[in-house]
Amino acid sequence: QVQLVESGGGLVQAGGSLRLSCAASGRTFSSYAMGWFRQAPGKEREFVARISWTGASTYYADSVKGRFTISRDNAKNTVYLQMNSLKPEDTAVYRCAASYGLRIHALDYAYWGQGTQVTVSS
Repeated sequence: QVQLVESGGGLVQAGGSLRLSCAASGRTFSSYAMGWFRQAPGKEREFVARISWTGASTYYADSVKGRFTISRDNAKNTVYLQMNSLKPEDTAVYRCAASYGLRIHALDYAYWGQGTQVTVSS
């Protein structure tokens, strides 16, 4: 089992950047593939990005490709989401999640953080 805590959200102007962090407890962090999801008010939860156990493989939603970068530091039990060129439509609660496989569907993720709010003003 793993506990996940996100940080780094906030208010930023369009075109700006934020870096989200997701700290995991436990000594088995490297056993999990990690993902980021987001949910805006009134909308369904949306896959953002995922990264493999070693970080060698990453995958992004088309809506963030070229703007967001997912990475991980297994020594620090942390996964990151660097978000550049932010747009108002990126406004959402962002949550990290842990999975046993390389997945993009939320139902395949076993553990979730509480989320951090990202608000992009126009």
